[in-house]
Amino acid sequence: MNNGIRNDWSIEEIHDIYNSPLLELVYKAATVHKAYNDTAEVQVCTLLSIKTGGCSEDCAYCPQAARYNTGVNVQALMKKDEVLEYAQKAKNAGSTRFCMGAAWREVRDNKDFDRVLDMVRGVNEMGMEVCCTLGMLNEEQAAKLADAGLYAYNHNLDTSSEYYGEIITTRTYDDRLQTLDNVRKAGVTVCCGGIIGLGETHEDRIGMLHTLSTMPQHPESVPINALVRVKGTPLENNPKVDIWDMVRMIATARILMPATMVRLSAGRAEMSTSDQALCFMAGANSIFAGEKLLTTPNPSFDEDNAMFQLLGLKPRVSFKAEKERLMEMA
Repeated sequence: MNNGIRNDWSIEEIHDIYNSPLLELVYKAATVHKAYNDTAEVQVCTLLSIKTGGCSEDCAYCPQAARYNTGVNVQALMKKDEVLEYAQKAKNAGSTRFCMGAAWREVRDNKDFDRVLDMVRGVNEMGMEVCCTLGMLNEEQAAKLADAGLYAYNHNLDTSSEYYGEIITTRTYDDRLQTLDNVRKAGVTVCCGGIIGLGETHEDRIGMLHTLSTMPQHPESVPINALVRVKGTPLENNPKVDIWDMVRMIATARILMPATMVRLSAGRAEMSTSDQALCFMAGANSIFAGEKLLTTPNPSFDEDNAMFQLLGLKPRVSFKAEKERLMEMA
């Protein structure tokens, strides 16, 4: 145990928290959130697709899988200058973390990877926390990204280990966990969460939260995504995720992982300001900003600024944890 943070949660304990009466759950989560975080502060992140479509994986929710006809045009890896221009715009609009996503199954040691390393250096020099999501990577590749200045690596579990095979067959749950392990060894922070609305049960959601909250070190960032139903994917006719399910997931994640950034991610475009306010109250303290999340719609910077003003929220500064650590050491 560390500062009251636990990594030994049992499935039964998580089940009881998740299934507690909703208002009681939100109150408890808000209390934990206030004890560990500045509740007026929200991390603003921007996600850019630097290489779009044509992926060989079969993730049932993803418009970028080559095998589905979703109208997503395949685009080669962007040029560094274009990426840095986009990062500067995001920074000017208030983002402090810039995430670059490439629709690859895994990282390959080639010129494209060298170009990504160059982009990482460029964004890092701008004073932003730089994050990548590039699929699976080995220890050596993780170390190269760390040396280039990578701050975080996103690799979601998506769902429980039991339900995973229903959504993806082109890689295993253990492959995902191995990549996360490689990221940790390289000293890069971990961004890892999942998606609800894939057809999973509440037990699957609890299982995924159990995997995340019992890792030797909690992920520094846990995105909670609501499925964006994309025409042409196998899940296009799934029912819309209920806002109360999002609130329940966020609140439970906050109680289990008190100091983690819990990110209200995909699905935000379909949420009202009051829906999002409930999520912030339940412990969400990070969002993706900007018109697109890879290839799906997202609220604009202006809409988010208006919401922040209304709710009395402010963007979190970049590298806050590191700055606080240095102050403690001084």
